[in-house]
Amino acid sequence: MEPHLPAEGAEVVRAENLRKTFTLSRKQQRLERTALTRKVAVDGLSFSAYRGEIYGLLGPNGAGKTTTLRILSTLISPDSGDAFVCGHSVTREPHKVRDAIGFMTSELKLENFFTPSYLFDFFGAMHGVEKGALAARKAELFERFGIDRFAEVKVRDLSTGMLQKVSLVISIVHDPAVVIFDEPTNGLDVLTAKVVTDFLLELKAMGKSILLSTHIFSLVEKLCDRVGVIIDGKMAADGTLGDVCGDMTLEDRFFEIYRTVKGETV
Repeated sequence: MEPHLPAEGAEVVRAENLRKTFTLSRKQQRLERTALTRKVAVDGLSFSAYRGEIYGLLGPNGAGKTTTLRILSTLISPDSGDAFVCGHSVTREPHKVRDAIGFMTSELKLENFFTPSYLFDFFGAMHGVEKGALAARKAELFERFGIDRFAEVKVRDLSTGMLQKVSLVISIVHDPAVVIFDEPTNGLDVLTAKVVTDFLLELKAMGKSILLSTHIFSLVEKLCDRVGVIIDGKMAADGTLGDVCGDMTLEDRFFEIYRTVKGETV
């Protein structure tokens, strides 16, 4: 399988002034302790990511990271602004964006009575992957992640870690140029998390572009070439780790940024 990759160093993802709001239910209003009926999840967000790099969106829970990745993945539409993946607009050419990306989230639900083998073939066919190429890719990925021994086991009987690995290989069944992961190690044991993070570095070495959201400082420091710090739906800092942190640790720099934005003592 020979996916088309953008030129070396090319801009692969560009978000332009994205804004997204949601209507709050009464229960959500109580949980958020607000009388407002609308919540601004993403507020004028802009950034770029390039070929062969891992870009991390770092921020606290509720900062707008997941909403941003869902917009980039065409799962939801922005209220205003636009984003481009491999030159294609998420608002005007969502089908072309979907061909170029793989999107994985811990919230992905797999039907209990299907097997990893069936699901891989099903999603491969959806993406138009030729049968011979699909069989070869299945063999490669299933062996790489130890799924081959569980290929015919129903989803309901798989461990949490194995489910995460199955979700991962399904998300990249079509060998996409851009891989988008929402909290890639969330809920994983240390062994499975290591398998996932090592694979992300392999994808980077292959020239793929990877975007991930996280609130884990060490994950960003280990994996990411550049980072965007999101607070309250806005980009508070963006650049290489050196640009953002200077001579500080990422954790110390994050809380300095957070205090400045929120005007609080943390």
